[in-house]
Amino acid sequence: MAQMNMKEAIRDAIRVEMKNDPNVLIFGEDVGKVGGVFRATEGLQAEFGEERVFDTPLAESAIGGLAFGLGIQGFRPIAEIQFVGFIFEALDQMAIQAARLRYRSGGRYNAPIVFRTPYGGGVKAAELHTDDLSGLLAQTPGIKVVIPSNPYDAKGLMVAAIRENDPVFFMEHLNLYHAFRAEVPEEAYTVEIGKANVVREGSDVTIIGYGMTVHTATKAADQLAEQGIMAEIIDLRTLSPIDIDTIVTSVKKTNRVIMVQEAQKSAGVAAEVIAQINEKAILHLEAPVLRVCPPDTIYPFAQIEDAWLPTPQRVIDAVNKVMNF
Repeated sequence: MAQMNMKEAIRDAIRVEMKNDPNVLIFGEDVGKVGGVFRATEGLQAEFGEERVFDTPLAESAIGGLAFGLGIQGFRPIAEIQFVGFIFEALDQMAIQAARLRYRSGGRYNAPIVFRTPYGGGVKAAELHTDDLSGLLAQTPGIKVVIPSNPYDAKGLMVAAIRENDPVFFMEHLNLYHAFRAEVPEEAYTVEIGKANVVREGSDVTIIGYGMTVHTATKAADQLAEQGIMAEIIDLRTLSPIDIDTIVTSVKKTNRVIMVQEAQKSAGVAAEVIAQINEKAILHLEAPVLRVCPPDTIYPFAQIEDAWLPTPQRVIDAVNKVMNF
């Protein structure tokens, strides 16, 4: 085992898969000699050469198109979109071309592509750099959406994503790159895509999150425990497909649910989770499922983002509402 932060775990996952499979390539804006804006690919070009780790022009549509073409030809490209707000230029290649390829070709072709992108607030970044746009891709059939919350999952999910024969949208929270270190195996291993993780057992309320909101929920759960309220925390890890079975099992135990996300309230993953709970476990609920989300506004300027993002106190307030319903 080695101690790694999330950035190092992601880099290590890419490294081990590049060693295992010569068809794995990584490219994007500044990912080569510089190692990416957050140094997530630092050292990979020196180790594997410029033909497998290389910079692209500042053109996300070109990055997406290159990834799609390479995927058809048998490569396993990892295409980095430097910040999540820049994916709009590549959505045609991601959501229309890559996501539909296997269906469109009757199974003759695959698009084994990983689209990597940082996202997430709390770092006072510039506009378009921090939005949680996961809902855009989660609604698209044919592409899986993965968001790790810790170094161990980050490496295992990245290895699994690289080995997938269909495209994966892999989002990495900016605030988690250097947040903490954890033990991570140095060899290759996988964490199952499509399987949520119960990170904390509880009996009174289920709190569901992904990425940074798992840690927001954990801080809230620590304070709730002092009140005698035992919260169970579920890390979705994969937003498409959603592991509804793990959620329903928890709902049957706790009978109350809070969903936490950084994306705006309407039409996001939280809404989908709640809809599926209503379809499959509504008779086990003792209170409505509540969402702790930012308001339906454009992501604010850095000076006021702390007032916009979910906080442990907002989670605690929501829990108290469902407990007293």
